[in-house]
Amino acid sequence: MHLLLIEDDLDLGRALQAAFRQLDFSCEWLRRAQDAPLRLADVAADCVLLDLGLPDIHEGSGLDLLARWRRADAATPVIVITARTALEDRLLSLDGGADDVVLKPFAIPELVSRIHAVVRRSARQSHEAWTLGDLVIEPRSHAARLAGQALHLTGREFQLLVELAREPGAVVAKGRIAQRLAPLDEPVDAATLEMHVSNLRKKIGPERIRTVRGIGYQLLP
Repeated sequence: MHLLLIEDDLDLGRALQAAFRQLDFSCEWLRRAQDAPLRLADVAADCVLLDLGLPDIHEGSGLDLLARWRRADAATPVIVITARTALEDRLLSLDGGADDVVLKPFAIPELVSRIHAVVRRSARQSHEAWTLGDLVIEPRSHAARLAGQALHLTGREFQLLVELAREPGAVVAKGRIAQRLAPLDEPVDAATLEMHVSNLRKKIGPERIRTVRGIGYQLLP
């Protein structure tokens, strides 16, 4: 899972980065609103953690960023992390498009559980295990099963399967997949992506992944 953290507090940012590394999450950390992407569609984040009290925003509110992203129809889950305990601030965040609000100080395990929860909802999955026919995917435990048998997937193959499974039946653009397979580096090239798709097809069945020429790939149940 790849996260975008926008938080100016050095101690908290470092603690979260260390915790995410232990969980094998990748995380891009920004400390200023002006460095944030104009559109969330331009980044490969599965979830955004947004502090409201950013020093370079007028009146110190990250809600301006959130409003801009939602106006652009960004569907990426956003969790607001804030020290503002007033009910009004929490309601403003939720009404402004936040998927959840976490108050500082918080326990990192709780934050991680909330991240998984909003990502599940974003993928229209109510459980930890995503079920597509006889294919079962467990993103949190990095496991997948086909007809009850464990699938032995490489890290990239599992990432690819998860990206295709987020919207079963939808065609996922090659460029989006390439970026999400390497969120902190240059997107994987076309030949490498095709290799990963070919290898995944061998493990889950070639009929399950349909190529839509010139666009991308579609996972079929």
